[in-house]
Amino acid sequence: MPLLPVNGVRLHVEDKGKGEPIVFVHEFGGDWRSWRPQIRHFSRNHRCVAYNARGYPPSEVPDDEGAYGQDKATADLAGVLDALGIPKAVVVGCSMGAYTALMLAVRRPERVSAVVAASGGSGAATTQEQREAFKQDSLARAERMLAAGTANLPEFAAGPARVQLKRKNPGGFAEFEKQLGQHSAKGSAYTLRRVQTLRAPLYDFKRELGALAAPVLLVVGDEDEACLDVNVWLKRTIPAAGLSILPRTGHLVNLEEPPVFNRIVDSFLASVARNDWPARKLAA
Repeated sequence: MPLLPVNGVRLHVEDKGKGEPIVFVHEFGGDWRSWRPQIRHFSRNHRCVAYNARGYPPSEVPDDEGAYGQDKATADLAGVLDALGIPKAVVVGCSMGAYTALMLAVRRPERVSAVVAASGGSGAATTQEQREAFKQDSLARAERMLAAGTANLPEFAAGPARVQLKRKNPGGFAEFEKQLGQHSAKGSAYTLRRVQTLRAPLYDFKRELGALAAPVLLVVGDEDEACLDVNVWLKRTIPAAGLSILPRTGHLVNLEEPPVFNRIVDSFLASVARNDWPARKLAA
């Protein structure tokens, strides 16, 4: 598919299959290709859309750092739906994409029929000191990317929540690293600076998430230390949320355990279709 104009940039969009639409939103270290195991599976019965965020070639890489930000990422997701004539969709996001999926659900609930938020919540912290540490680490990593001219920093690809993919599937990890090396250093660095660093932690959206009506499936690996606590909090906060914790699994849950991830999402979507994913009354 040619690049689609969305909110002043041109985005690469993949569109496969027919049926109820599912839109996949990638993580910081990935792109639309990270969802290939899911697209192959779900496109048998669904229209599957995946796109590269702004800053991720072949999508446009704006030179202006101000062209990046979480509000723009959320608007781009809605803009992809608009460009494809999709009024409402299931939104499946991983990490950075999970945050964007949840933000669309709270900002534009009429556009979202259900949410799968995998490995969401990186950078969420309960203290100002923890938030500042995440911010400074992200800014330093952005500087290293710009200086090295690559997004494929060794300490990122083989970090403590990503080595699980290398252990389970060395070939898949090599493919992940290759794709990471094809990303734009500038686009990735600006995304770190303007999206990851400046977005508010999910904890700041307790009221909005507590009012969310859409069915939500939370998926997290038990070795993804940065995301475990916040996903338990999300389970307690979102009325119609379910939480699935994958054992011996890190951040890249959909790539580490594709059959398990696909089966969990299949079961969730079947429950939603049967209207059997009720909200529960939360404690005051």
